[in-house]
Amino acid sequence: MSSSKQTIVESLPTIIKSLRVISNDGSGKSVDLAGKGLSLFLYHESILSDTIHSSIEFIDTGSSYETPDNKNVRESLPIVGTEKVEIKLTDNNDITIGDSPKLDMYVNKVTPIGDDARKMAVRLDLVSKEFLMNDKIRLRTRFDGRISDHIDKILTEQLPDGLATEKNVDIEETQNNLNFLGNNKKSLYTLNWLAKKAVSQSNQKKGSSAGFLFYETSEGFFFKSIDGLLSQQPKRKIIFTEVPDEEGKVIRKLDYDYMALSYSKNDLINAQDKFELGAYTTRLVTFDPFNCEYNVYNPNASENEQSDGLSLGGKSLPKLNPEFDVSGDKKNFSRTTYVLLDTGSMPTGDSEEQIEKSNEENFDNRNVLNQSIMRYNQFLSYSSSITIPADFSLHAGDAITLDVPLIEVDKTNKKSNMDSGLYIITDLTHYVASDGTFTRLELVRDSIGRKRN
Repeated sequence: MSSSKQTIVESLPTIIKSLRVISNDGSGKSVDLAGKGLSLFLYHESILSDTIHSSIEFIDTGSSYETPDNKNVRESLPIVGTEKVEIKLTDNNDITIGDSPKLDMYVNKVTPIGDDARKMAVRLDLVSKEFLMNDKIRLRTRFDGRISDHIDKILTEQLPDGLATEKNVDIEETQNNLNFLGNNKKSLYTLNWLAKKAVSQSNQKKGSSAGFLFYETSEGFFFKSIDGLLSQQPKRKIIFTEVPDEEGKVIRKLDYDYMALSYSKNDLINAQDKFELGAYTTRLVTFDPFNCEYNVYNPNASENEQSDGLSLGGKSLPKLNPEFDVSGDKKNFSRTTYVLLDTGSMPTGDSEEQIEKSNEENFDNRNVLNQSIMRYNQFLSYSSSITIPADFSLHAGDAITLDVPLIEVDKTNKKSNMDSGLYIITDLTHYVASDGTFTRLELVRDSIGRKRN
């Protein structure tokens, strides 16, 4: 960041260039809702959601908008669902959503709000095209090979075998294979099912860092490992403080992009819940019908922390009281997952090759499944929420650095070693309202303290 750039400390208006709703009747009729009748626009991304979502709230009277027949918007187009909405807006940093790539969303719900007959307020809930197409497409083909190749095929192949998306697709390569049948499952369900079974090709090793996330932003679709997200360089540096400096003013240092307008953290700690979720240790019981054998596997998170394969957002995983650590034959576990192995069920190749592979497992449950369960739950261990002036360059899945001063009696500006550090944006919401434009960020990481170098 340039030394002349001041830390942004307040919200400024957003320029809404277009919220154009296009009629389904083929006539080309449209109405741009970015007028005086607009009361609120929300845009939402999440790494825990398959697709993006938006909401538009507007006053639908004959005088609010210019329509082809001078009726209200709902009657004039009319709005009946699945209408295309062209979205384009620019923040105070001249960053535009919907310019390149374009952002087209579709009306999913139309909800009247309020009870004033003279001033009808309407909310339109918007979704991605792929969200609606997902209910029309069922996977019926066989998939062989790498999981990352399956992700690409389901997203990009033409109907009826794929979603045929025209959006950008960013897929982190996987090292492991999985053969399976579509079995008439929905596309988005299958994509998330595959994410739980994937291991990264680049810098994670099998059995030490499983677990992927599939999600959408305004930039396109992403398939990323948790450790890949935690390995990113932070995109923004943000500080939250209400502590005055020596001159009695709020800190406005040049080495930060923003001062957060609000901050809260989830201080709720429930050890029992974490045990039940399997955040620290989970047992896997497998049964092989091929030879009628079962096996029990019980890894724990601290063992993976010691390896080179595990990336952490902070310095270390939380340490549990050793009084609750049981070793030996009675080694502790808090969650059990039961898996029926599909040994020899779907080998690739001709008849001879398939016979040779008849005793091979289709998927390495022992090294992947347990670790992915723990990784997902660790990833969500520490969460915070902040609100900043609108920044359309940020997206779900981006990394940021957050500094929170330590609260002390002497009101110093020392950083909190526990709360400050690297975070990943799980949820991002842009609020465009009459009093300004804000970006709400939900942040998580898997560990405490500042990330080790």
